[in-house]
Parts: sequence; C-alpha cells; structure tokens
Amino acid sequence: MPLPPVFADLTAFELLLSVARLGSVGRAAAAHTISQPAASARLRELERRLGLTLLHRTPRGSTLTATGALVADWARTAVDAADALATGVTALRATHESRLAVAASQTVAEYLLPAWLVALRTAHPGLTVTLRAANSADVAAAVLAADVNLGFVEGPDLPTGLHAEVVATDRLAVVVAPGHPWSRRRRGVTAEELAATPLVSREAGSGTRRAFEQALGGRTTAPLLELSSTTAIKHAVAAGSGAAVLSSLAVTAELAAGTLVTVPSAVPLQRRLRAIWPSGDQLIGPARDLYAIARRHR
Repeated sequence: MPLPPVFADLTAFELLLSVARLGSVGRAAAAHTISQPAASARLRELERRLGLTLLHRTPRGSTLTATGALVADWARTAVDAADALATGVTALRATHESRLAVAASQTVAEYLLPAWLVALRTAHPGLTVTLRAANSADVAAAVLAADVNLGFVEGPDLPTGLHAEVVATDRLAVVVAPGHPWSRRRRGVTAEELAATPLVSREAGSGTRRAFEQALGGRTTAPLLELSSTTAIKHAVAAGSGAAVLSSLAVTAELAAGTLVTVPSAVPLQRRLRAIWPSGDQLIGPARDLYAIARRHR
C-alpha cells in the first residue's frame, strides 16, 4: 500500500525526535542547522497534516505533549530504518562508483578505449576498470546478462532489449600484401568481386564481418580463413594468404610500415561504433562518464 503523503518525507519527524532528545525547538533547530522559526514552521505543518497537537508551547519554550511523545516514539523506528537504508545505499553507491566493468568489440577495445580510459582515470583516480574484449555478439550478450556496466560494439545488429548510441564512425579497408594481384589496382574493387572472393575473415559474430556482409547485402562467399583476432588476420594477409577487410584503425601501423597495402573499393565501407546498455536503464557514475568521454573523442 502506498505511504500517505505525510509520511513520504521523514525530516519533520526527525526534527520532532530532536526536540524530544534535546528538550527544545531552538536546540533541535541548531542540531539540524536551520533557524528556530523554520523549525517551528515545519513542526506546525506536521501537526496540521497529522491533525494532532505535538508540542506544548509556552513563553519559556516548547515541550512535547503526551501525544507528541507517543508519535515521536513511533517515528523513531521509521527514522532509524530510513537512516539504515541511506547508509546502505551510500555504501552500495560507493562500491559501484569504485568499479566499472566494460565489454568492447576488438577494434574499440584495442584502438579507442585505451585513450578513453586514460581520460576516465583523470576524473576517477581510484576507479578499478575491468575490460572484456570480445566480438560484438558476445558484448551484447554480456550487457544483457548484466555482466558489465557498459558495452561498445561495431556490428550493425543488436538483440532486443538494448539501447544504442553512436560514439564514433569507422571506415573498413580492403587490405592485401604488397605482392598480391590487387595491390597494383587503381580501379576500385567492386561489390561483385568482393562477394565472389574468399577473404581472410573474423569469426561469425564479429562486428567487422557483419558490417562488411551488410555492405554487400549478404552476398558473400565462404571465408578463405576464419580467424578470431585482427592481429592474426593481419599476419596471415601480410604472409600472402589473401585479402581481408579490416578497420582502418587496425591497419595504420602496417600501412605505414608497408607490410600491408590498401585496395581501392567501389563499395562504401563505413560503419558506426556504438555504446550499448539495457533498454530503460540510465547510465550512472563512471559508466555515464565513460560514455560522455567516448562521444567527446568522436
């Protein structure tokens, strides 16, 4: 049953208890760091709402009536319970605000999150962060299961029950070894060519793979190799295994070193990187701050 409005705010009852304990409205007002007129006004309002006389007022001061003493005795249990609740909630909040669990797809985890976490550490010096790097499907599952406070994904698909906000954009690049036949192309590789060519690819559930498949409308052939990490794919491609489609963020060093080269593409290969959390929830504490940092860095 909902509480009557008069019991929704216990501060007036707390003030009444202070009068009982300290012996006067003036001393109770001082204990609550409010003026005596303000304390008197709150107690009069409490009497009006209860329909009871709680204080006996004389020129020498105010004392509790017998009714007031009885109400104060009953109120003590409620006020003590509220104080215990507040203490417990404060302790829980302190625990939650000292720890943050994040899951991120590999591109975000390796190439974007380190800078974001450095900025977060400045705002929360004592924060302990645990980071789980996984493919986008597994990140979504971890967020739905409440195993982490916040997730970052690069795949276009999301299961029901998640809210998503774009924090960055990324370009996918077709990359090959310098000796690959595509390495000397000037004309962009077409969607048909990409769809018909077995590529060195991430596993099913990878955001990079799903974004590429979506860009081609699902017209892809079975992978030449299926590897579970971007690093393994880069090594395989550099060794001459074939072509791959990877995040441009992931191949910056290899392009600069010349171990990989990009192939012009006639297919737009842009994708959105998104923060995700359960639908209907609000981000709080460090999770909210990390999301804000990611948006600022976009």
